[in-house]
Amino acid sequence: MRFVWAVVAFVIAAVMIGAGIAQRTVFHGPSETSATVQTDGTTAYTLVDGALLTSVPGAQTLRVEGDGAVFAAYARTADAQAWLADVPYTAVTVDGEGVVQTTAVQPTVTASSAAAAGRSPVDSDLWLDEYEQTGTLSATLQLPREMSVLVASDGTAPAPANISVTWPIDDSTPWAGPLIVGGGIVLLAGLVLYLLGIRHVRRSRRPRRKGLPLPVTEPISTVDGEGSARGVISESPGRGASRGRSRGGRRALVAVPALGMSVALLAGCSADAWPRVAAPESPSPSPTVIVPEGQFPPAVTESQAQRIVSRVSSTVAEADAALDASAAAARLSGPALAERETSYKLRAAITDRPALPAIPAEPVQIVLPQTTGTWPRTLMTVVESADAATPTTTIMMMTQQTPWDAYKASYVGNLEASTNLPELAAPYVGATQVPPDSNFLVLAPEDVAAAYADIINNGQNSASYATFDTANDLLLAAIQDNKTKRTDELNQTGAGTAEISFSASAGPAAPIALATLDTGAIVAVNVYESDTAKPTNPDAVIKLDNNPAVKALTGVDQSATGFTTTYSDQVFFYVPSQGSDDQIRLLGYRSSLLEAKVSP
Repeated sequence: MRFVWAVVAFVIAAVMIGAGIAQRTVFHGPSETSATVQTDGTTAYTLVDGALLTSVPGAQTLRVEGDGAVFAAYARTADAQAWLADVPYTAVTVDGEGVVQTTAVQPTVTASSAAAAGRSPVDSDLWLDEYEQTGTLSATLQLPREMSVLVASDGTAPAPANISVTWPIDDSTPWAGPLIVGGGIVLLAGLVLYLLGIRHVRRSRRPRRKGLPLPVTEPISTVDGEGSARGVISESPGRGASRGRSRGGRRALVAVPALGMSVALLAGCSADAWPRVAAPESPSPSPTVIVPEGQFPPAVTESQAQRIVSRVSSTVAEADAALDASAAAARLSGPALAERETSYKLRAAITDRPALPAIPAEPVQIVLPQTTGTWPRTLMTVVESADAATPTTTIMMMTQQTPWDAYKASYVGNLEASTNLPELAAPYVGATQVPPDSNFLVLAPEDVAAAYADIINNGQNSASYATFDTANDLLLAAIQDNKTKRTDELNQTGAGTAEISFSASAGPAAPIALATLDTGAIVAVNVYESDTAKPTNPDAVIKLDNNPAVKALTGVDQSATGFTTTYSDQVFFYVPSQGSDDQIRLLGYRSSLLEAKVSP
């Protein structure tokens, strides 16, 4: 019966081990699937739609082959299509049956077609990420359906024609390991049964003696000579023990092949040959941003904003070093560019003139993008300086005018250490841009600069004085200190023959306002401060002995009609919502010399 059970165990073991091996060999499916895209190579750009990228679950491995430069970037499909709106391109997608389709798309706008010729796709602020290689490019992505991939060469040459997308397939065999191990155990059990059966047969075949009367026993002498004489044969003490060990060794050696076979089979089994106790977190395409239903997506993601700030910082730093206003204009506009242009003029004329504070690149502490699907787009950031010697916190308002433009900082200011920003939306939600004439705030954004200028001019007599938190306004205090200083200087040098007057007005730059969570807004405005020094005596002149900056800007060192000096203030306010008891409070500012001219 032992042999029968042994044979049954052998059969079961063979089936289990064979099934486990078959799962890892003949029945083992492919580990990936792919889709190949072959374009005609007539357009400079190819847009691979998210419908194709997500037609198979899992991460996407993009492979592009070309003859020279190969470029790929991914972005929201709507943003990529907007960037391609003025050029022809090839669109790649899939139909309802999963068949890859390519379509030639013609330009839908003509406004920038002339500039589009040879436009490089590299470093566009619309891309969430980009890749560049020569010849062959391969990148592993994890994109949701609303993202697409742009493939190009250099923007002039035809885009690479050979594109493929590969997805991994779950080819794990979780029962292969248990089957092989279980088969090995059953095989071992069968071997044990087989050996027990052999032992039983051998014992049953031994001769059996009949019982006889035992002779009378006598004492056996322990002396060798006496024992030999009596015919007693003594057995070597070690022989019996040796025989016993040899029998046990043979049994152990019989079991070794079974264990060795199982170990050899398991050696080729990877982790995917075993059941998973806990399901791993497999990556799946997910939106880069989470947008409330019915709301436009934020203009940029947090990583995009960090990249944009870094580019603004490096570009302005290079312009500062070269005193190149044209280079600065690539990333600055409005009041932020105007103050840099004046600074470069002064630094070129005055060797010891200090440079304006640099724009830090990191760490980016706050990102507040506008929620919009059109242009222009606005982005607010707060960046701390990484320089321990000059710790500053910079707040910026940046704008992208068209899909083809870079984000440019139009307002740049410094936050005070004691500044408490209002509660802001998360970067992946974004904020709406408040219209300049909005009546949902205690003061419309377009009226903030004029109201603040009125306070500078009239102080407590201003009709807007109670609307602003003037008690904690550091800019107002700095402006008053500057007025006192300028008046004292003129009285010392003019000896009663000159007078100085001050005035403030709203600057020409349009305000920018982004909503806060409490329905208020952060508003950036531009204010001009001017002081005019004139002689009161017809025979007197105003000399610029102690004012090299005005001298450098006007090109003269004295004037009988006087001088007018203008400062530009970039001011950031928190403006509460209509009906709130809160006052408008200053968040940060930057004040710098803008221009100087001889009075008429």
